[in-house]
Amino acid sequence: MARNWISFPRMEGETSRQAHCDLPAGSYERELGREGFFGPATHMYHTHRPTDWLRFEGELKPRAFDTNRLGDFGSSPWDGYGLLHNAHVKIRSWGMQDSMDNLARNADGDELLFVHQGSGHLFCDYGHLDVREGDYIVIPRSTMWRLESREPMQLLLIEATGGSYSLPDKGMLGPHAIFDPAILDTPRIDERFIAQQDETEWEVQVKSRGEISRIVYPFNPLDAIGWKGDLAPVRVNWRDIRPVLSDRYHLPPSAHTTFVANRFVVCTFAPRPFETDPGALKVPFFHNNDDYDEVIFYHQGEFFSRDNIHPGMMTWHPVGFTHGPHPKALANAFEQKSRGTDEVAVMIDTRDSLNVDEHAAAIEWDGYVNSWNTR
Repeated sequence: MARNWISFPRMEGETSRQAHCDLPAGSYERELGREGFFGPATHMYHTHRPTDWLRFEGELKPRAFDTNRLGDFGSSPWDGYGLLHNAHVKIRSWGMQDSMDNLARNADGDELLFVHQGSGHLFCDYGHLDVREGDYIVIPRSTMWRLESREPMQLLLIEATGGSYSLPDKGMLGPHAIFDPAILDTPRIDERFIAQQDETEWEVQVKSRGEISRIVYPFNPLDAIGWKGDLAPVRVNWRDIRPVLSDRYHLPPSAHTTFVANRFVVCTFAPRPFETDPGALKVPFFHNNDDYDEVIFYHQGEFFSRDNIHPGMMTWHPVGFTHGPHPKALANAFEQKSRGTDEVAVMIDTRDSLNVDEHAAAIEWDGYVNSWNTR
């Protein structure tokens, strides 16, 4: 049933005429929004930074994790370390030093692989695909696959539990904005794929309801000679993404949505020019995302709105508290020293609260909650 929000835009006291632009002198803007920047919103104008807390106690606090501190990984994606999860999404980190010697199949939902480091070859039911750092690879539910590595690989795995991935509705921008679906690569039945087919014993490790079953074949079951249809793994690299830009207005993260799943979205922050209008904010605005948990995995570059964050780290801001740029970034709110950002990051916004896995708790940066403190 479509929601008919109670809508009654009002202005009270000192405000700006346009959100994120020309703030009242000495004020800090805070957005209170519903449905992840798509629903009704109010902009408050404060005399103090909304993140200037003295103490933060309880489980609601913002948290940060460093996946570089995870230990050795096994040879299967099911050996990856769980980080955050709920009923609709599971976020894991997995690294591989050598090629997989078995096949994987996820019967619980679509799998999204983001290649944080390394390169190699993906072999699956549909054929062969070269993969490299920066690739997103959507693997449909129950597809058999394995990776051969050219070099050690580090991957972020995002499972759409019980669901599937689709592309966002790009509305008035048109279907070719952000990236043209024609650039999506699919596996090929090529010479390398045919060459890996053999008559030796192969094991398929199937994850179903969180448990692993093993099916052994006397041949390689990746033995297709052809296929036709519109269901297959697809790949897009962050370098193929052309972010939506506005010289005069700082766009919300929802403008950078890459994939949509059931009750969560995946967004990509790619390098872009800063806003040039002198009155426009040039850093993320303070906000309450009161319906979505927000997760960011930092891939590469300089993360202009965060201090003490390096590639391979992940931050989690649970629903229900105000957050925004760190003080160092806020000093450049209206005048940046460079022409644009150079960060690349993956954001996952979930409609349902996330839970922390024990592996994430073991690699937590406990000081993150105090990183906004200037006292």
